[in-house]
Amino acid sequence: MSDQTRFRRFGAPAFVFVLVGAFVGVVAPASPASAAVPGLMRISATSTLTSNNYQSATAVCPVGKVLLSGGYEIVGASGEVTIDDFRPNGGPTTAPTAITVGAYEVDEFPDVWMVQAFAVCANPVAGLVRVSVTNGGDSSDVHSTIATCPTGKQLTGAGFEMQEVVGKAMVDDLRANGTSITAPTAVDVRAYEADPFSGPWSLTAYAICANPLPGLVQITMSSTGGSDDFRSATANCPASKVLVGGGYEVREGFGEVAVDDFTPNGGPATGPSSIITGAFEEDPYSNDWSIRSYAICATM
Repeated sequence: MSDQTRFRRFGAPAFVFVLVGAFVGVVAPASPASAAVPGLMRISATSTLTSNNYQSATAVCPVGKVLLSGGYEIVGASGEVTIDDFRPNGGPTTAPTAITVGAYEVDEFPDVWMVQAFAVCANPVAGLVRVSVTNGGDSSDVHSTIATCPTGKQLTGAGFEMQEVVGKAMVDDLRANGTSITAPTAVDVRAYEADPFSGPWSLTAYAICANPLPGLVQITMSSTGGSDDFRSATANCPASKVLVGGGYEVREGFGEVAVDDFTPNGGPATGPSSIITGAFEEDPYSNDWSIRSYAICATM
C-alpha cells in the first residue's frame, strides 16, 4: 500500500513598513507560529533499515527548545509491527526535550523495516512538564490508564510505554479529553493483547502539560468504517491555529489493528498544522473497524 502524501503550508510573509515622523522603520512579521507557540517546528530521526525484531529511534529537539508532542511512522512493515514505547523524556518538574519510539515485530517478519520518530518542538513554554501514570501489572487481555495534567495546566501531547509484553500487545487508544471548544487536560491510553500472552504486563500513560496556551482545542476526524486492511484519517487545525500535538483511537479493533503512522506534518522550518493516523490489520480481520485522528491545536 502506498504511503500517504503529507502537505505543508506557510509561505514567506512580506515585510511591513512603518512611517514614524521622518523615520521609516521595518517591522518583521510574526513567524508562522507567533506568540502562542514561538519557534514551532517538527524534526525527525530514523532507525536503521533492518530485519531486527526490535528497532528504536529518538528525536531530540534543538538546543534551547522543548518538546510539546511526538509522532511516529513504521516504514516497510504494514501491520506486522507494534509500537511498544512512545516515551517523552522529562518529569514532573522538568520539561521534555526528546521522544523515543521503540517497536517490536508482532510475529516473525523476514523483511526489512524501520521506525521514524517525530518531535514537535518550540521555544520554552511556561510550566511545561511530563506526567506519568502506570497501571498495576497483571495478565489481563486489556490494560488502560489515564494521565491527568496538574491543576491549572493543559495537555499539549501524550505518549505511552508497555512493559514486559514485548510485541504481544497494541495500543488502540491514545485519546485526549478535549473538544473543538475545550482544551484537553488528560489522556486515556488503552492497549489490547495482539496474541495470547500469559505473563503479567503493564501500561504507562504520559501526559505533556503546560500552562494554558491561547485557543487550545482538540479537532477530531474519523475514517469510514469497514473491513478493509488499511484505514487512515487526517485531522487538520483551523486556519488560525497550529498543531502542538495529537492522539488517535482505533474503534472496534480490539488488538487486531496496528497504528502504523501517527505523523504530524511540517518540518525544521515550518510548524505543523495537521496530523495523519494510519492503521493496518495485523492479521486478516473480518469485523468492521475505523480510526479517529485527533489534532491538538493552539492559536497562531
